[in-house]
Amino acid sequence: MASAGGPDAERPHPKPFLIGVSGGTASGKSTVCEKIMELLGQNEVEQRQRKVLILSQDSFYKVLTAEQQAKALKGQYNFDHPDAFDNDLMHSTLKNIVEGKTVEVPTYDFVTHSRLAETTVVYPADVVLFEGILVFYNQDIRDMFHLRLFVDTDSDVRLSRRVLRDMKRGRDLEQILTQYTTFVKPAFEEFCLPTKKYADVIIPRGVDNMVAINLIVQHIQDILNGDICKWQRGALNGHGRTYKRPFPEQAEGGGVLAAGKRSHLESSSRPH
Repeated sequence: MASAGGPDAERPHPKPFLIGVSGGTASGKSTVCEKIMELLGQNEVEQRQRKVLILSQDSFYKVLTAEQQAKALKGQYNFDHPDAFDNDLMHSTLKNIVEGKTVEVPTYDFVTHSRLAETTVVYPADVVLFEGILVFYNQDIRDMFHLRLFVDTDSDVRLSRRVLRDMKRGRDLEQILTQYTTFVKPAFEEFCLPTKKYADVIIPRGVDNMVAINLIVQHIQDILNGDICKWQRGALNGHGRTYKRPFPEQAEGGGVLAAGKRSHLESSSRPH
């Protein structure tokens, strides 16, 4: 593993505004994050100069035992359970990110279901989007976010997306559906859906809801334009959650909101 030391690791940098993005499997979390990056013009910026970056909870899957790997290859391992994630590593990494440090994020190979030796170097940024199915489940991690988004997509849409995605990876339809009914759906209902109540902003229909996306982009733009100083000064309550734009609600149907190294923007090959 390469060291994250050196001048870049020590360069002074404002503490970032940390945004958690949760939602069920195939709800469009990463697509929402990528659209935000695109609208901010950050996807074309050189990696070390980006003011906004995306990280995925998928990078923090635990190293599996030989027995667990064998189950995973048969679609019999539950990647949607909270115990599947290395929460200690996730927490320590996010803590360093919030402190404005350069960090190394694990690289997980979903073909072999193993953590690779190579890591991803993540440089300090003003805004960090951290997305995943259970980013709000662990309280210590949940309390680190200054803004929490939940991508709320119809279950039938999510299932159809998952089937198409997994079949493109050469997986058997029967195995996909068995894994969904055995692990994915029950885990969503037990672990992910209950965390929706922690969201500051709910985004119905994901990236199709451009009214919501544009409001969030404007909020982030305000931070990048200097308002980040306001929430930093107000973050004396211990959680740094005092600075939030009051997002408007809209009537149902109106489309809005309810109350080596690799690039860290590579799309992850999700196992679920």
